[in-house]
Amino acid sequence: MLKKGVAIIIGSTLVAFAINFFIITNHLLDGGIIGIGLLAKYIFGVKPGLTIIILSIPLYFIAYFYKRIYFYNGIHGLLISSFLIDLFQPVSHWNPEGGPILVGAIIGGILIGTGVGIMLLNDISTGGSELLALIISNITSINAGLLIFFIDCLVLLIGFFYIPPVTIFYSACMVLTIGLTTSTLIRNFQIKKLE
Repeated sequence: MLKKGVAIIIGSTLVAFAINFFIITNHLLDGGIIGIGLLAKYIFGVKPGLTIIILSIPLYFIAYFYKRIYFYNGIHGLLISSFLIDLFQPVSHWNPEGGPILVGAIIGGILIGTGVGIMLLNDISTGGSELLALIISNITSINAGLLIFFIDCLVLLIGFFYIPPVTIFYSACMVLTIGLTTSTLIRNFQIKKLE
């Protein structure tokens, strides 16, 4: 339990810092529910963490009745990471210009991918699209990773109507970096575990 608690704090802190320091300042867009939370911030000026929690409520309601392990493994990660995303909002003032957008996309992607990877290695998720993908995957036998990728692409496609195409390109680079970082971290950890 202590190990999971530490993983949630470290993983959520990395995600929250990256979103506020690199992603929001460069007006980048992530995939999944976090991406929708960022879109809501850019369009309506609402808090992304709160939006993520509100949008995730129906998914957690379904998970509670469908497979409770998904509910229990995700609820803490969702609440803490969403809370920290909003709590770390002042961090965006440290980097008001955002810096070079490609650098922000790559470093932000590495930090988010590391944070998500740390949580996934401890059977914790930040909820949202991961939870939806797990449920659909169990029902249809479609690969959960493929479903997450599809959901991320769908959010980027929606963002195309609100964000300049060049920013969508850099956002896609960031989403790819997140995926590569997460999968590399998990793969390397699992290899070391087997040795």
